[in-house]
Amino acid sequence: MRVMLALLRRPAAMVGLVIVGLVVVGALLAPWLAPFSPDDQMFDGLSLDGAPLPPSAHYLLGTDTLGRDLLSRLLFGARTSLVIGLVANGTAVAIGLLVGIVAGYTRGMFGNMLMRFTDLMMAFPALLLAIALAALLRPSLWIVALVIALVNWVQVARIVYTETRGLAERDFITAERSLGAGHGRILFFHILPHLMPTAIVWGTLGIATTVLLEATLSFLGIGVQPPQPSWGNIIYESQSYFQDAPWLVFIPGAVILATALSFNLIGDALRDILDPTQRGRG
Repeated sequence: MRVMLALLRRPAAMVGLVIVGLVVVGALLAPWLAPFSPDDQMFDGLSLDGAPLPPSAHYLLGTDTLGRDLLSRLLFGARTSLVIGLVANGTAVAIGLLVGIVAGYTRGMFGNMLMRFTDLMMAFPALLLAIALAALLRPSLWIVALVIALVNWVQVARIVYTETRGLAERDFITAERSLGAGHGRILFFHILPHLMPTAIVWGTLGIATTVLLEATLSFLGIGVQPPQPSWGNIIYESQSYFQDAPWLVFIPGAVILATALSFNLIGDALRDILDPTQRGRG
């Protein structure tokens, strides 16, 4: 409750919350809010020369190259993008927490091996690694989520590793060891709670990165496959009509940008609120 009240007092975070709330509501209520089915090709959805129709009273955001309503596809595409964002980023944060905590607490040869592997993963450009993995596997919603998770956990692991090393040397951890507390108790009841603010912040910020990466993979044709709509493949299917029907590119692009920016605004605000070094500063 304290965190939510603090968020509501920040104008930038409020803007982010409103936009994210609208996207989530649109995704959840897509079957009722969408004026048409996202896969229906309307007989009046194309002009006489076969070109997409611009925004109008009947088609609020126009139609795509196959005569499908763009607004309906965006609403259902929000479901795909948010599911991938939440699942992929949640998995990435969980992997990063596990690797970072184990490496930071155990140290020694095993901890060093884990961090050297993390450094090796960080050396590869995330987009190129995601493209390679997606090309090797058969693209689908869950495969795309898995691919994104496998390339996004390294930043979380590095930060958690640094924080865990500092926590493991604190006096209260030394006192717990002297009282005979086991490693499991120390990790789950004393170190992990101190890492949750970091996990929450990176979980929020990472959703923006995940949404952008999913859109990029779908735009390149190796993400979520048609006819299942996602914001990235909507742009991919319409790129050849960029000059004749620019709304097919600009509107989905603006939705992706606004959603990513909103999660970043919320994540930045959470970082300031949950970071103990920021408390008390006006």
